[in-house]
Amino acid sequence: MKRLLAITAAAVLVLSCGIYSFTGTSIQADVNTITIPYVEYKALRVNPSLSNDLTEALQDKFRKLTRLEQVDVDGDLELVCEVTGYDVKATAITADEQAAQNRLTVTVKVEFTNRKYPEDDVSKTFSAYEDFDATQSLDAVESTLCETIIEKLVEDIFNATVAQW
Repeated sequence: MKRLLAITAAAVLVLSCGIYSFTGTSIQADVNTITIPYVEYKALRVNPSLSNDLTEALQDKFRKLTRLEQVDVDGDLELVCEVTGYDVKATAITADEQAAQNRLTVTVKVEFTNRKYPEDDVSKTFSAYEDFDATQSLDAVESTLCETIIEKLVEDIFNATVAQW
């Protein structure tokens, strides 16, 4: 009985090796390439470096945590993103109706295409935010806020596409 259990466990491990990895991804063995084009910026409020920073962060995440080769066109997987929102709003108001805290929110629309397994396609919008003290100008804290927001967005996008969480 123990021998049968050991053989069954070994078979399950061998069969699942092509789909799951220790980084948490579930990419089929015959999927080898990914295309991540430049992130388009379509938000009304402008941040000139956000598209570039987000593109680089996504490419870096996929390079580090998957075995996929990044190609310019026609990858087995394609991750097309566009920034659709970049907004600052007051989140906490003082007794004299002044903003005590503001929130920067970035929204990204994602179209993930798996050309070999279309059932894994994802079309979703992701948002991430960071709060900052209203006594500070957005210009003074923007780069730090964006770094943190990009980290959150990239993690969420990665998990929803190749980690399938």
